Amino acid sequence: MLVLAVLFAVLGAASNAAGTAFQRKAASSVSSGGGWRLLRELARKPAWLLGIAGVTGAALFQALALANGPLALVQPVFVLELPFALLIGVPLLHRRLPREGWWAVAAVVVGLVAVLGAAAPSGARTDASMARWIPVLAGCLGAMALAVVASRASRSRLVRATALGGAAAVGNALTAALLKSATGTLADEGLTAFLTTWQTYGFALTGIAAVLLLENALQAGPLAASQPALTIGDASVSLLLGVVVYEESVRGGWWVVPELVGVALIAWGVRELTRAVPHLRDLTG
Repeated sequence: MLVLAVLFAVLGAASNAAGTAFQRKAASSVSSGGGWRLLRELARKPAWLLGIAGVTGAALFQALALANGPLALVQPVFVLELPFALLIGVPLLHRRLPREGWWAVAAVVVGLVAVLGAAAPSGARTDASMARWIPVLAGCLGAMALAVVASRASRSRLVRATALGGAAAVGNALTAALLKSATGTLADEGLTAFLTTWQTYGFALTGIAAVLLLENALQAGPLAASQPALTIGDASVSLLLGVVVYEESVRGGWWVVPELVGVALIAWGVRELTRAVPHLRDLTG
């Protein structure tokens, strides 16, 4: 089951990265200014249709991954979306990944393996009581709101991008936690129960909010500020939610040392990727 969870998560990260890259390729080849005319023109582009298929497939793979493994294992794997976006998008858009970019990709992959190998997340629950959900919802939504307020109160583009990237990270993690519960309901009780449980509509709303926050983060300031906050924040909050909501477990003690080393490698890799590739925003935004 854990092998399937990791496999589906990797496929989800790759699928979303491919979807984003193909959508960007299609968008770069149209001339319409926006609105329905732009959408009609994009719909005639095979690359755009492939992009939509990629994003749709990513959502399906994420749901399958969460149905087969703990949230604390699955969601951090989506850190790989950033390297995949580069490996797929750079040649697709006829660009070149510099040597520093390859080192950064390797750092992210090695760091992720170190974190997950040391932490060894485990757990099999797909449901949680409202006594657990209420403080989690209050905490996550409150943190997102505070981050938005902080971004609006600051004149620093760096602070604004970091705050909004962090808010999007919390939104992504909460979306995944709600999606796990909803897919568990679908697997155990069927489609009718899935369509009537509040978590189904919860993950749809928080998912939309996370996308909007990310778009605002990309516009607010440098990618070097928003992307690390998004990447590290999503994985960290997801791990925390897995423990708090679904009673998942991770190894502590001396295992914390390689876990921190892995986190440092991921953080360095993401930072270097945002610096090494001048058009990274076009591939990931």
